[in-house]
Amino acid sequence: MSHTSSIAPLIIDVRSPGEFAGGHVRGSVNIPLDRFAETIAAQVPDKSSPVILCCASGGRSGMACSFMQQMGYQQVSNGGSAGAVSMQCGLPIDRL
Repeated sequence: MSHTSSIAPLIIDVRSPGEFAGGHVRGSVNIPLDRFAETIAAQVPDKSSPVILCCASGGRSGMACSFMQQMGYQQVSNGGSAGAVSMQCGLPIDRL
């Protein structure tokens, strides 16, 4: 997975807080899908920031990815599951 910028991408996990607590990519931010629309602009004000979205399987993060692209974010990708993003980015899974 290659990114054009040298900025480390922000990893956003759109699962519920309970799922996030059970295991998430180190350094990722939890923005549950049911609150995503009203909070994403405040969490990621720069629409050129690289963002990787993840959830349990890639379904919810796919919806969030489409939403961000419609809002004008340029470097958004659906990483699929938190486990897949963990492997792609070389980051461990943390549990709360």
